[in-house]
Amino acid sequence: MQVFRGFHHAALAPTCALTIGNFDGVHRGHQAMLALLRNEALHRGVPATVLTFEPHPRDYFAALADKPELAPARIATLRDKLSELERCGVDQVVILPFDARLAALSPEAFVQQVIVDGLRARYVLVGDDFRFGAKRAGDYAMLDAAGQAQGFEVARMMSYEVRGLRVSSSVVREALTAGDMAQVATLLGRPYTVSGHVVHGQKLGRSLDCRTLNVRFGHEKPATTGIFVVRTHGLADEPLEGVASLGVRPTVTETGRVLLEVHCFDWPAHLGLEGGYGKIVRVELLHKLRDEARYDGLEALQAAIHKDIADAKAFFQAQRRQTTRDRI
Repeated sequence: MQVFRGFHHAALAPTCALTIGNFDGVHRGHQAMLALLRNEALHRGVPATVLTFEPHPRDYFAALADKPELAPARIATLRDKLSELERCGVDQVVILPFDARLAALSPEAFVQQVIVDGLRARYVLVGDDFRFGAKRAGDYAMLDAAGQAQGFEVARMMSYEVRGLRVSSSVVREALTAGDMAQVATLLGRPYTVSGHVVHGQKLGRSLDCRTLNVRFGHEKPATTGIFVVRTHGLADEPLEGVASLGVRPTVTETGRVLLEVHCFDWPAHLGLEGGYGKIVRVELLHKLRDEARYDGLEALQAAIHKDIADAKAFFQAQRRQTTRDRI
């Protein structure tokens, strides 16, 4: 999959089948849309292309109004969004910076400058609630009429439901906020995952008898925080069971930087003490144990960590017992 910042690149395909959206989380509704896009692109012999935005448009307008509380909690980092888009068979992704210039484009100007002149789309697929252009004035009917006039086909995909529930990024955020990781996995079609490079931290875990690997979450407002049962991929041939904290570590820091700290129960011997740094890991958050908490000193924090480890191990043991019963 090729990724482009803007559409002024010689390597960008001369035409495409296109869908447009934020695709936060790449949930099952997104996946169904991308499967249809791939099929339409294949029939036309053009690349399946996603146009997305960074920052999220609501991030931009929240900052403009100086009201950070209006910005949506972020389900996935850009890295994870791109990984899932690639997994769904997308050929190319174009990332546009959502800024004052883009926000001011009328629907007609958006069609002309972005869809026609920028991406030269032959086919455009959108969701049933798609809006575009300044003040969200453009809708499906306007886009369809523009397609007829400009020579590109427009199609609309209706809502995707799972167990009677319309799947959307908002619904995924609600499940993440509630800590219902089983429901999140149902909506995503996979466990909720955070990935990234392992970076150096304060190395406080060594003094707490709980070594951790640290992965930065690329946004200040994740859709979930807390202590989780996890599986980590990328350090050994098999995923490693463990426990993790996703949040701002209120007991040991005041910086507010969001960090995923993962303790693997069985650290691979071949990595040694320093062998994890720089590796790209993928961490599945399987079950939420509790919210973050501030403790009165490191001794209380250490006691809480060891209880979390015991609870996480009990979770995996219960899973294995259930698997054994299912096989019998």
